[in-house]
Amino acid sequence: MYRLYDYPPSGNGYKVRLLLSQLAIPFAYVELDILKGETRTPDFLAKNPNGRIPLLELEPGHYLAESNAILFYLAQGTAFWPDNKLAQTQVLSWLFFEQYSHEPNIATPRFWLCHVPQLNTYQETALPYKQEQGYQALAVMEQHLANHRYFVADHYTIADIALYAYTHVAHEGGFDLTRFPSIQRWLQDVASQPNHVPITQTAFEF
Repeated sequence: MYRLYDYPPSGNGYKVRLLLSQLAIPFAYVELDILKGETRTPDFLAKNPNGRIPLLELEPGHYLAESNAILFYLAQGTAFWPDNKLAQTQVLSWLFFEQYSHEPNIATPRFWLCHVPQLNTYQETALPYKQEQGYQALAVMEQHLANHRYFVADHYTIADIALYAYTHVAHEGGFDLTRFPSIQRWLQDVASQPNHVPITQTAFEF
């Protein structure tokens, strides 16, 4: 059985939980508190030297890090990964966009505003810039979704899962999603998918 090391509020961890649930794959859940340094212990660093979650243990002693790499691994041979070569490449393009343009600017303000007791000088200065960049990423998504039901081939894929994770909680980072009607419609479509689970769910039965 897979074992998922995760921090419950993490959107990156949520991506993996959501896909595992939608694939009905049983897994053991190991909760780690990043705020208490539980991913920086010698034991965890032996599993993932980068000291980050999520981390998926495939079998004893074999681990897979990086949320979108885990999505790619789990999606192979399923409906979440398209057969068409161009569509596959488009999924990868959105996964790269999520990690480079979206997640750093949507997730970071959320973390600062929801999980940091008091912003330091750098965070106070950087927050408006991060939010500006986040709005730019949301605008790219809005433009695409105005003409497409989902991100690739009008079919629900791991591209949607990757982008949904932090977009649906973007308001916690100070973002006004009412400015993006196509994103709001898409969020509802994703939430209506079979075996959808909320980000707050960490207990699963299969």
